[in-house]
Amino acid sequence: MLLLLLRCDFGDKRDMKIARPLSDLIESFEKLPGIGPKTAQRLTFYLLRVPQVDLEFFAQSLINLKKMTKVCNICKNVSETDPCPICADTKRDMSKILVVEDPFDILVFEKLGKYDGLYHVLHGAINPLDNIGPDELYIDDLVKRARAINGHRVKEIIIATNPTMEGDATAMYIASRIRNENLNLEVKITRLGMGIPTGADLGYADDMTLTQALAGRREL
Repeated sequence: MLLLLLRCDFGDKRDMKIARPLSDLIESFEKLPGIGPKTAQRLTFYLLRVPQVDLEFFAQSLINLKKMTKVCNICKNVSETDPCPICADTKRDMSKILVVEDPFDILVFEKLGKYDGLYHVLHGAINPLDNIGPDELYIDDLVKRARAINGHRVKEIIIATNPTMEGDATAMYIASRIRNENLNLEVKITRLGMGIPTGADLGYADDMTLTQALAGRREL
């Protein structure tokens, strides 16, 4: 009988309604990648204890995330200006383009300080299971850039997609497209060398590993 009463009491607590603002925020957090129901609840109740001024700054940052940023018309990086500061920098080596999946990958290489060329962001990788094909990525724009940049001939395209099945498939597709559509253009197409383990994400690689991968890139 006692066990039955405990079960009934626990069931009632689980069915108890929470305030609508809390439930709305929990549902919003759950939509983020890697955030489960428990983590969403912890984050929500943590923010409940944060000073109002910090909450308002956090909320305004979310509002400005898309309102105050632009996608660079050249490299597709996310920036406050178009073109982005990297594409507008005349001191960069315009003969090299490093291709990455996400804008965050650019931050990783810039922090490394070992690369002085330009970038191109695909905004993803080919993944048939998620209905992501070449047309959903900025591959056509890369093919156009392979011909020339501001009158400078592109000599090398470094494909730095993640060493996953999707990243490798994307790299092979890009290499094939550029060779097929730029037959009269001698562009060297390379892939990051050994050092990045298969299935890894570039964003989690250490500086030494990235340096070795960049220096040991191989031709596709």
